[in-house]
Formats: sequence, C-alpha cells, structure tokens
Amino acid sequence: MSRMDESRRTGPLTPAVFHILLALHAGERHGYDIMQQVKQDSQGSVKMGPGTLYGSLDRMIAAGLVVESNTQDPRRIYYKLTALGQTALRSESERLTAVAAIARRQLKTT
Repeated sequence: MSRMDESRRTGPLTPAVFHILLALHAGERHGYDIMQQVKQDSQGSVKMGPGTLYGSLDRMIAAGLVVESNTQDPRRIYYKLTALGQTALRSESERLTAVAAIARRQLKTT
C-alpha cells in the first residue's frame, strides 16, 4: 500500500489522536507521560483526561497506529508508534500546513 493510500485510510485525525501521535513521535511513553507531553506541546490548550486518552489509544491500537510496547516496568503500559502511525502523523502535519497556508492567503485578501 502506498503512503497516499495509507493516509487516506487514516486521516484526517481528531485533535486528540494527532496530539497523542505527536507525543509518541519522540519515543515510547506511558499514559500519564503522554498526557503531560500533550499539555506541554499544546501550551495547555488541549486538556486530555484519562477517558479521552485511553479511549483514543484503544481505537488507535485497533487502527494499527500504535502498539503496546514490551517494557521492563510491569506497573505501566508503554505505547509506541507503528509505521502506519508515523505515516498518519506526517500526513496530518502536511494537511494542517496546507490548510494553514490557505487560511493565511485568504486572510491577506480580506
């Protein structure tokens, strides 16, 4: 399957899914760490509680974007991106960049 086909299958992403993928881009993280990274990345504008986080992670695992990681810490479940998750993050970033460019052009003309 080509990258274009994969991006059509996964996008556009919800803000919660996008921020989770972005938080996992740097490496494996457990749930609380993901929530803290989302808060930091969004400068506090995205508030993600446990229900949103774990509901999103369950759907992301089912969609093949994220997998649970084998770790040495039995107290926590760590998550990491799959190749499809990396592709989805890249595609959504490109889509958002294009939308922002359109918005900037239109706002200059008004």
